[in-house]
Amino acid sequence: MPDTVPARLNRTELAVPASRPELFAKAARSAADVVFLDLEDAVAPSDKAKARKNAIEGLNDIDWRGVGKTVSVRINGADTEWMYRDVVDVVEKAGSRLDLIMVPKVSRREDVLALDMWLAQIERAKKIPTPIGLELLIETAQGLANVETIASASPRVEALLLGSGDLAASMGMRTTNIGGLSAAYAVDGRQADIWHYALARLVVAARAAGKRPVDGPYADFNDPQGLKEAAARAAALGCEGKMVIHPSQIAPVNEAFTPDPMEIERAKGILLALEEAAERGQGAATYEGRLVDIASIRQARVVVAKAERLRQWS
Repeated sequence: MPDTVPARLNRTELAVPASRPELFAKAARSAADVVFLDLEDAVAPSDKAKARKNAIEGLNDIDWRGVGKTVSVRINGADTEWMYRDVVDVVEKAGSRLDLIMVPKVSRREDVLALDMWLAQIERAKKIPTPIGLELLIETAQGLANVETIASASPRVEALLLGSGDLAASMGMRTTNIGGLSAAYAVDGRQADIWHYALARLVVAARAAGKRPVDGPYADFNDPQGLKEAAARAAALGCEGKMVIHPSQIAPVNEAFTPDPMEIERAKGILLALEEAAERGQGAATYEGRLVDIASIRQARVVVAKAERLRQWS
């Protein structure tokens, strides 16, 4: 049985370096659905301890939930000397203010089980009433190979995210364009999406386990058209949203993962046409010149349900 995870908007997930506390309040006021304070890649080794302190203060000083934000902290990986202190300090000192922990470079189910047990102990000791959720970055070849077992490793897991930059390095991919297309990757002379296989596999694993699939960042924030196209591809594939690294990326990505009015009306029209067909004892109907059937109901319900959630949470 897939797990039931808390319902959250996850169209945009904004990265904020924890070494830049002056950006925290601005991020809280932004239109991003999720904000994650980054202790990992965005922070130099010499600044790790200070960034951790900043994150704790930011969690405690800002009313993230009061302004409608889900707040997460990206900890350092298990292959570093900083992870254990990230978890202990942040959860002990600000765990009741924290919704999620983002875990980088998750490669095996056992990585998740160990952290799950660790968090449970801290939560009991500090009497944190609500379990902290996990969002897991799949950014190694081993992690992608094990993504199905990783997705179902713990009820804490809420989302799987694609870490395309580190994944490219792990797989030996010949690209330095994080989240973007590669001119060398073409099919029949036409440029193709170099990330398609990895993202599709992540979406399948996440949906099968009842988790949210989230696309990775698009690094070139001076290329709005490329960002728009990447977000549209991810949305079409079934992702809930996308990581963003700059405030300018929030609006177009939110738009990409929000059903447009025509799409919603078409979905409602399909449901109405099939309801009328059922009253006539028919299992299929014609809508806008196309045959629609039971499978069409499921697709249309997904669109309508997503639009309703966005209406309730906006």
